[in-house]
Amino acid sequence: MEIKTHTLKWKLCFSLAAIILLASCNKQNVDTNTVYLPVVEGYLLPGHSITVKLYLQKALTDTALYGAPITGLQVYVSDGGTSVQLTESSKGIYTYNNQNFLVAGKTYSLNFKYLTSTVSAKTLMPSKPTNFTSQYGTLYISSTSGTTNNTSTLNRFSWDNPDTLNHVLVFNNPDGAAFPLRSFRNSPSPNFEVNTNRTSFYNVTASTFPYYGHYQVILLRVNQEYIDLMNSNTSSSTSQTLSNVATNIVNGFGIFTAMQADTVSLNVLD
Repeated sequence: MEIKTHTLKWKLCFSLAAIILLASCNKQNVDTNTVYLPVVEGYLLPGHSITVKLYLQKALTDTALYGAPITGLQVYVSDGGTSVQLTESSKGIYTYNNQNFLVAGKTYSLNFKYLTSTVSAKTLMPSKPTNFTSQYGTLYISSTSGTTNNTSTLNRFSWDNPDTLNHVLVFNNPDGAAFPLRSFRNSPSPNFEVNTNRTSFYNVTASTFPYYGHYQVILLRVNQEYIDLMNSNTSSSTSQTLSNVATNIVNGFGIFTAMQADTVSLNVLD
C-alpha cells in the first residue's frame, strides 16, 4: 500500500523530535562555540516537498518546544548534479516544492552559511520497502489479556530485506489515548516507533499496544543516522552530556536524513 500524506504527521511528534529538542538545549561548562551551533531538522521523502527546519539552541529551563527560528538564510540541497535553493516559507522553515527531485539511490547534500561557519550534511535516499504486509487486519485483545506479561504473538508484520537494511515501524493511532487497553502508572503516548534491528519481520503481542483503536503502521526504510539518533540515550542526559546526542550535521546539531515508507492498517479491538 502507498503511504498517504496524512500519515506523515509522526515526523514532528515522535521520539526523534524529543531527542533533537534535547540536542538544541544550551549546555554549561562546554566549549562555548557549540552554544552558537544551529539545530537542523530535515526529513526527505520521495513524492513530498523538501522541508528543513532551522532554529537556535535554547536554555535547559526554556519550556518552548523549539528555540527561536533562524531566518534569512540561503539554504541549498544538491543531488550531486543539481543544486536547488530552498524558500523560507515561514520563519525558520525552508522548503522546495518540486516533488520529483527526490529519487532513490541519490545522495543529497544540505549546505548553508550560518555566522562564520558552513553547515552541511549528507544522506542517501534508500529504495522503497517492498512486500510490506500484516498477517491480520484486526486484532481482538481483551483488557485482561493486555498485560506486560503476555508474550504470545498475535500478529506479524513482514517485508523484504535481503540486504539486512535498517527499518523502523511507526505505530500511529489517530484515536489517541481515549481507549486504554489497560491501566497505566504513567500514560504512554498513543504513537510509538520500534527499531526492527535489520530484520524482515516484527511480531506484536498484547503488551505492544497501549490503547485500542485504528493504527496506521508505517514501515520506514531508514539510514544509519536515523537509527543513531533514535538510539541516543536521552534518559540519562544532563547539561554535561547533551552534546553526545547523535547528529550527522557538520557545524550543527539535529538530523538531515532520507527515507522511504509504506503503510498498512491495523485495528485493535476489545
